[in-house]
Amino acid sequence: MKLVVQRVAHASVTVDGECIGKIGKGFLVLVGVEQSDTKEIADKLISKLVNMRIFRDAEGKTNLALKDVDGALLIVSQFTLYADCKKGNRPSFTRAGAAELAEELYEYVIAQCKVSVPIVEHGSFGADMKVELLNDGPFTIILDSRELM
Repeated sequence: MKLVVQRVAHASVTVDGECIGKIGKGFLVLVGVEQSDTKEIADKLISKLVNMRIFRDAEGKTNLALKDVDGALLIVSQFTLYADCKKGNRPSFTRAGAAELAEELYEYVIAQCKVSVPIVEHGSFGADMKVELLNDGPFTIILDSRELM
């Protein structure tokens, strides 16, 4: 599983011209699911995500977590995080999890994040989404289960 975490001043996701998720200060999180992912793997990444201290404190150091700044989450599924570009010019997505598994784990990530983060918005799995954000910093972190396990 991969999470691309972007610290944002605000972010939104739109489907068919309708805004379906919108946050102020917080994280925009792109979620990619791999074939071998499980809920146990998701739990480890979720723990890292919700406790990540990348907001500035009074001295300007990145020392504060979402809960410390009343931050929100906007979670968006993105299978293209598992694009393989080694051969040719057309990416292969064979490492991406099958739609059924990916949707199950995506919904699981949303539900588990809601346990500890008061505001959790999300995209629509499999939809053609338009994502807008104002990256704060910019500050972007990639959490990859293969590197954290």
